[in-house]
Amino acid sequence: MRRISHATAQRRNGKPRRNGAFAPLRRCVSPILIFHGSQPHNWHDLARAWSFEPLVITSLIITGLLFIIGLYRLKRRSIRTWEALCFAGGWLALFIALVSPVHAWGRVLFSAHMSQHEILMLVAAPLLVLGRPLIAFLWALPLNWSRGLGNISKIAWINRTWRTLTIPLVAWLLHAVALWTWHIPALFGATLYSDTIHTLQHLSFLLSALLFWWALIHGPQGAMGYGAAVLYLFTTSVHSGALGALLTVAGSVWYPSYAPLTASWGLTPLEDQQLGGLIMWIPASLVYVIAGLALFAGWLREADLRATRRERLELAP
Repeated sequence: MRRISHATAQRRNGKPRRNGAFAPLRRCVSPILIFHGSQPHNWHDLARAWSFEPLVITSLIITGLLFIIGLYRLKRRSIRTWEALCFAGGWLALFIALVSPVHAWGRVLFSAHMSQHEILMLVAAPLLVLGRPLIAFLWALPLNWSRGLGNISKIAWINRTWRTLTIPLVAWLLHAVALWTWHIPALFGATLYSDTIHTLQHLSFLLSALLFWWALIHGPQGAMGYGAAVLYLFTTSVHSGALGALLTVAGSVWYPSYAPLTASWGLTPLEDQQLGGLIMWIPASLVYVIAGLALFAGWLREADLRATRRERLELAP
């Protein structure tokens, strides 16, 4: 008669096999849900659903350390206090969107996923642009590395490409294409089943938003482009608000992948979609309007300064 091992007998009897070598690790890790596969189904699960993805954590640690080292070496000569605070706020917004339970929540509720995207595009991106981290990053690197990166940026085709991408109209168009393309039901639904596609979606939203805000705030036209920036912000609020309105008033579910996941949160799939549409429609549009008013105020202030300088020149002997 063939001898049956103790572990095999346990499995046949319905008892789980114990792995003593990994038992301590399981006990440490089990209180926290990790990686993309986590799907919290109630508030208790959500409080533990932190996502510690190696690429995200490594990127956050490296950028945070580089900024701190660069800021220390600069001794605030080129970066003002409010700019450092803006970078810190943008870094924290990335942490909230990609590491905190908001990330796992977006895998079970469309409305939470929309909130995550708005944090990336409307909170993290503009704050990071206002923080001007590239200056601190270059100061944090060894001198020969900084010089090498500076030489690379002077290569003709790279410089020409960057100037083209930072034309406000081009940046506006790229951001709009990313926003509308990723909300095609087939593509959006694919993010729930593929970590690679989900990462590409987040990178598209974040990078296009960084480019958009950089072009408006630090673009080649500078203060002279404030008036155009107000127009681009207004049109962005219109087309993104239109997408949110379509999601809100739709009589059918666009993203059926969420349908079996919303019940535990007390929402029907259609209610979840409508809530996500409202988040994109109203709060997001308000952010664009507030930013547009701030740029409009800067435009008026710059115009007043130019008028004052012109009067002084005319009155000078």
